[in-house]
Amino acid sequence: MKDYEALSKKHFDGQAAEYDQRDTYYYSQNGKISCRDIAEQIRNVPYEALLDVGCGTGFLIDILAKEKPARYCGVDLSDEMIRVAKRKVISGAAFTVGSADKLPYPDGSFDIVTCSQSFHHYPYPEKAMREAKRVLKPGGLYILSDTGIGGIGAWIDNHILFKLMTSGDCHTTNRKGIEKMMKGAGFTITDSRQIKGMIYTVTGKK
Repeated sequence: MKDYEALSKKHFDGQAAEYDQRDTYYYSQNGKISCRDIAEQIRNVPYEALLDVGCGTGFLIDILAKEKPARYCGVDLSDEMIRVAKRKVISGAAFTVGSADKLPYPDGSFDIVTCSQSFHHYPYPEKAMREAKRVLKPGGLYILSDTGIGGIGAWIDNHILFKLMTSGDCHTTNRKGIEKMMKGAGFTITDSRQIKGMIYTVTGKK
């Protein structure tokens, strides 16, 4: 089986130094759109602890920490992304190298778990979703924002295109596909919206 995690790590290690500065589709454009949408959605939501899975350079946590003091944790597969995030010295934030399907946190640790533009890199998406639920407190929110399509386009991406690519992309699904996956993991869908083009955000409640 293709090692998607190793490919993703190499891909994002190579982007880390320029990720925040280069606002292009290949670099951070979609990620920034998703992060800003998540930040806007939770602006008035009370929380004390938040985990960002696939946190990259800490772009989302940096936005949130400037607006609200809380305990912020970020986890990412890329050592270089985490190195950039740590250099920002964000108040209340701790960044860790780790995998989405093996989160290094105890059960019920967070009020909110976010995931922006990294879910399509996860080779075990259902397991990653169950891990997000595990580390959430009862009633906590899982907010997932990604780019994806359904139908024949998804089939072509998942079975042909992604098998040829070296960026670690391994599966795509649309907003309805994520809703179905969240419900299967035991979440209650509280919000689902198409943001821009193929970018969407879905929120589930534990």
